[in-house]
Amino acid sequence: MAGNNIAPLKGLVLCGGQSTRMQENKSRINYHGMPQWQYLADLLISFGLETYLSCRTDQQTDFEHYSRLIPDSVPYGGPSAGLLSAHQLQPDTAWLVLACDLPLISRQSLDILVRERATQQAATAFISPVNDLPEPLIAIWEPAGLRALLQNVASGKNCPRKTLLNTDIRVLHNPYAAEQYNANTPEEKATAMKQVTDQSLRP
Repeated sequence: MAGNNIAPLKGLVLCGGQSTRMQENKSRINYHGMPQWQYLADLLISFGLETYLSCRTDQQTDFEHYSRLIPDSVPYGGPSAGLLSAHQLQPDTAWLVLACDLPLISRQSLDILVRERATQQAATAFISPVNDLPEPLIAIWEPAGLRALLQNVASGKNCPRKTLLNTDIRVLHNPYAAEQYNANTPEEKATAMKQVTDQSLRP
């Protein structure tokens, strides 16, 4: 671990979902003139973070031109698989994690997470404007948080949010909470596309 017991921070884009409700691969949707995975990776890289893509093993050829891939390597499903595969590969690393269903997220939200990072707590996460619960997939997970997730998943509790709820974390209220919008269906995709277009047309 880094000096002063602070874990190095890296970026992780979660691309391994099945995208069943969206009926197309969410990581490849073009909201910003490029595939969504690339948009999110570029955001993380803009903070100087070494950034990885998390994917299922059968997706590796989809991202073969990207040099930092973390295929699922643990026997668990859902987003926990991506988080814990990254933790298994680099157990002393903290990860700024983004799910690929976040079409409106921008630097201004991520800047808050990075600036307010609580390195001695298990995670730093935004509160969801929908249900007032911590957002596990727009968050910084410290090694301690990922160790807690591993213990929970191994005991049958495969839910990153429940791990955050039962662990010592820092929660933040995002003044740009609209950027936490999740697009998981064709209808939500259309809403996000309109918002992105409207933003680009503003003077």
